[in-house]
Amino acid sequence: MALLELKNLRVYYELQQGRFPKVFGDNQGVVKAIDDVSFEVREGQIFGIVGETGCGKTTLCKSLLLLVKPRGGRIVFNQKDLLGLHRKEVRQFRREVQMIPQDPVGSLNPKMRIKDAIAEPLRAYSDMNSIGLDGKVDELLRTVDLSPEFKEKYPFQLSGGEARRVTVARSLALRPRLIICDEPTSGLDVSVSAKIINVMKAIREEFNLTYIWVSHNLHEINYISNRVLVMYLGKIVEIGKTSAIFERPRHPYTQGLLMALSKFGCASRDTERKLYLRGEVPSPINPPGGCRFHGRCDHKKSICMEAEPKLIEIEKNHEVACWLTREDSMPIEKKVQK
Repeated sequence: MALLELKNLRVYYELQQGRFPKVFGDNQGVVKAIDDVSFEVREGQIFGIVGETGCGKTTLCKSLLLLVKPRGGRIVFNQKDLLGLHRKEVRQFRREVQMIPQDPVGSLNPKMRIKDAIAEPLRAYSDMNSIGLDGKVDELLRTVDLSPEFKEKYPFQLSGGEARRVTVARSLALRPRLIICDEPTSGLDVSVSAKIINVMKAIREEFNLTYIWVSHNLHEINYISNRVLVMYLGKIVEIGKTSAIFERPRHPYTQGLLMALSKFGCASRDTERKLYLRGEVPSPINPPGGCRFHGRCDHKKSICMEAEPKLIEIEKNHEVACWLTREDSMPIEKKVQK
């Protein structure tokens, strides 16, 4: 059963210049941060999202929490259209969906002790007394493998890994059904990242949670996720089971990303050079026509510059938006090796 479903979601930002843009109409263009994105997340799944900086990952997370207003499309959570909810219904929805922010220290009030930061959502949504809150904070700290003594500290007294665990504890306070993890291990060293990931996996099993896991770290995505979505310039270019994405990548962009992984082998240096990503991501204000990746793709054809490819299913639960996949069922990397 799908817990979350996006249908043709579009999030655009208008660029305006001048002191009185609404009066004089100094509109300088539109950033198409999310452009016609559709997918679903099933209950209990760990759904990974990858892509270069600027592809729209964080905007997508914010739109799921209704922190930015979509230009169009639908967001359906637990069979309810979120864009049609009343204020009280939005409040209830935010109890069921929580987010672990990219910057853990920056997300904590520097004037609040850790116990107050974790208890803040409980005060907003429950009528617990001080004794009950104190016990709940202790329980949540133990859940993320921190001593209850940490509750008397301030954010500046925590290491990066400790601050991250505090934000995880805070996100668990209301027993949500879905947690959006935006770069949950960014800025942490390898050993601390591994501890955070193991804590998150244990918590998911204990509380039967669903995760949306956004990361640049492909090793991390491969290890923790069940299904992976690859984004490029506001569009989905490939989506499928983790094993399919990492073992049988079909879009040239996905293959370029996976070149960063040592285990993604190529038959020759010539093949490796052809699959390696070159150039910069185009501006989302004026994205290229046709396939948005064609300017960086060595395999492009005339149709790639003229028409935008739609997602098609090339195997069960594995979809790709690429004109090359329509020629035959042979993986792109095999064609390059010929």
